[in-house]
Amino acid sequence: MLTDIFAHRYKETTICEMWSEDHSKLLVQSFQLLNDVCPYYVNGHEHERGKHFWSRIHDLLARELGLTELSPAYVGYYDQQKNWQGFHATPMYRCEKWMLAAFDGTMLPDRFFKERLSLVEIGFREQENHLRALNANLPAAIELAKKFDLRPLRAAGIRAPGTSADAMRASNVNANDKFLAEVTELNARFRQGDCQLHYHNGFIQISKDQTIVQEIETPFWKLVAEPKWLNVDHDMKEAVDLRDTGGRDPALYAAKSLESTIKIISDEKNLTRGNEKGAAQYIDNLRGAKLIEVWETEALKHFFAKVRNPIGHGPGAAPMPILTECQTNWAIENSMIWIKSLIRRT
Repeated sequence: MLTDIFAHRYKETTICEMWSEDHSKLLVQSFQLLNDVCPYYVNGHEHERGKHFWSRIHDLLARELGLTELSPAYVGYYDQQKNWQGFHATPMYRCEKWMLAAFDGTMLPDRFFKERLSLVEIGFREQENHLRALNANLPAAIELAKKFDLRPLRAAGIRAPGTSADAMRASNVNANDKFLAEVTELNARFRQGDCQLHYHNGFIQISKDQTIVQEIETPFWKLVAEPKWLNVDHDMKEAVDLRDTGGRDPALYAAKSLESTIKIISDEKNLTRGNEKGAAQYIDNLRGAKLIEVWETEALKHFFAKVRNPIGHGPGAAPMPILTECQTNWAIENSMIWIKSLIRRT
């Protein structure tokens, strides 16, 4: 199974030209946050969830980097009596030993830095997937908890205040809030390290303008984190990656993300007739339901007509449309703003 990692996506984009103490600090801080996301030890003992988590992220990254292991599974040393003292390293120790190794100049600092941030990306993504599964299964788990609470209490039994269902809800909220706090701190560490990066919905991507990040991007990624917006999230990440790495037609993917949003809302509101032939007719559906005004309808159609359609369809003998960097940034940010606005109206 292929795993999408930061080091591969941004292979041709230089993030770290020269190694500095700030890069070392950021890796230490990021690793500590990764351990907070899913500790290997709980109350001094190995935790099953932690063992699975660290084994998985170790194996996933090692495979993508073409390594059999990030660091040896069996390590040791000679004591003062020259006796070998060896032990089997835990998956967390192996990740830590590799990630926090001193930069020695045997590879370019950019590659060294990006490979290690890839471990952070995979770890946060793994935890996010875990929480998404917990959230999806929460209703069923609550129903089981309610049945448990209805069981007759044995005479010698003691039941804590509150219900099992309430405890399960509280635990779920705490787990999600804890992860959100860790994501917030990771992004704050990125800003502090002045490396112009941002983590959202399982991916680390470049974000150069912090005002745009705070006012547009962060609220956008939070809104599209729900499973039903999966295609919206995927296409916008593709747009950002293509823009940052000099790929072809990032604005097209931003427009696709916006079009998916419009179609999903049209379907959810039972506005879709089934004979729509393009984005314009789905936009008319939203206008018919008074979710958008006439001027907004015109603005959306104009964006698709002037940005999406010329790029998305072959121009024939006409010149291939090419957007400038500023126009591409506008197309992505404009799509994000529209998507946020439309989702909030539903």
